[in-house]
Amino acid sequence: MINQGEILETIAMIDQQHLDVRTITMGISLLDCADASAWRSCEKIYGKICRLAGKLVRVGEDIEAEFGIPIVNKRVAVTPVALVAESSDAASYVPYARALDRAAKAVGVDFLGGFSALVHKGYTVGDRKLTASIPEALAETDVVCASVNVATTRAGINMDAVAEMGRVIKRAAELTGDAGGRACAKLVVFANAVEDNPFMAGAFHGPGEPECAVNVGVSGPGVVSHALESCKGAPFDEVAETIKKTAFHITRMGQLVAREASQRLGVPFGVVDLSLAPTPAVGDSVADILEGMGLESVGAHGTTAALALLNDAVKKGGVMASGHVGGLSGAFIPVSEDAGMIRAAAAGKLSLEKLEAMTCVCSVGLDMVAVPGDTPAETISAIIADEAAIGVVNNKTTAVRLIPVPGKTVGERVDFGGLLGSAPIMAVNACGAKAFIDRGGRIPAPLQGLRN
Repeated sequence: MINQGEILETIAMIDQQHLDVRTITMGISLLDCADASAWRSCEKIYGKICRLAGKLVRVGEDIEAEFGIPIVNKRVAVTPVALVAESSDAASYVPYARALDRAAKAVGVDFLGGFSALVHKGYTVGDRKLTASIPEALAETDVVCASVNVATTRAGINMDAVAEMGRVIKRAAELTGDAGGRACAKLVVFANAVEDNPFMAGAFHGPGEPECAVNVGVSGPGVVSHALESCKGAPFDEVAETIKKTAFHITRMGQLVAREASQRLGVPFGVVDLSLAPTPAVGDSVADILEGMGLESVGAHGTTAALALLNDAVKKGGVMASGHVGGLSGAFIPVSEDAGMIRAAAAGKLSLEKLEAMTCVCSVGLDMVAVPGDTPAETISAIIADEAAIGVVNNKTTAVRLIPVPGKTVGERVDFGGLLGSAPIMAVNACGAKAFIDRGGRIPAPLQGLRN
């Protein structure tokens, strides 16, 4: 039960500290939509999404109105399309992306994830078709998001896929050059991707998930930042305890919304994702939390340690508030979507190398990082390889959402709009990696992957 004091405290968090439910995401299995005819398969996909998610937006709005809890996004995640489309006669999977986009708009959701492939140990025929289709699919659709999993701790790193994704990202940027390479903002390259992630652009409904499920992603960097004002100069033990208690309250709210949505939609409750997801709004920044611990600026020495404490404390507090915690659950550090990160990057206080170090201890990885448009595909692939290695060796999810902005160079800025925010173009190490990437093959799994 939630007592009156907790209710009043939560109201204050919502009114003054940017607390919200960042997303209600309905996961939908499309495995039964496979068909030898691509046209019939796309029609089945459109019909199923409309049938199951038709009430999602209205239910979210009703809960928002009744409980006074802001629910920023309503989204859908589907089975990786490479699995669904492989048996069809399609030479390209762009028609599947169009069908997904059409269905998403029909039900009114903000984004739809799952134009995805899992290639960590190698390609199937369908995986190759989907990967080749990504640039055109993302350029031609508005709300469809794509992801490719290129590595796992158990399988190692598929370096052929890593090399290909560098070229895919470059092509996607070129096709949407007039919009600052915006297609790349809808594309994530993963290591150790999870099957129940409610956050975009990397959400998909994994093959181990049920027919349909509701997953909720909470957020509250502003709430945590505000809570830390009460422990200025206090030892880190007290800082960690304060964050844990705050994360508990945030997660309780997410649990309430998740169960309400599940009951009203008649769909099983999946997980609450505890991730602190920032926005470009002032006062809603993960960077502000780190600076609140005593750093002059995010990016300074000590930033990685501060982020590690934050990530751990959020998880510890959240798991006490919900019996079903999943997704990514921790702290996000998307440069373009965090006002403090934008500020530090623009001032030259936050480098790509420091961001990479921070990804060792955060929820995901290099997220929404804008780089010069002339960055070679092989360099992008090498950045992906580095992030995949961090994920594989540390047995955690890492990801790259990198945007080589056509026509832009270091010091300039790109504006994506909305929650995607804006970002300064960050410098990339000019040393080449072509010979390294051209080797191909697989980087073997680390010894800790053999855990049986």
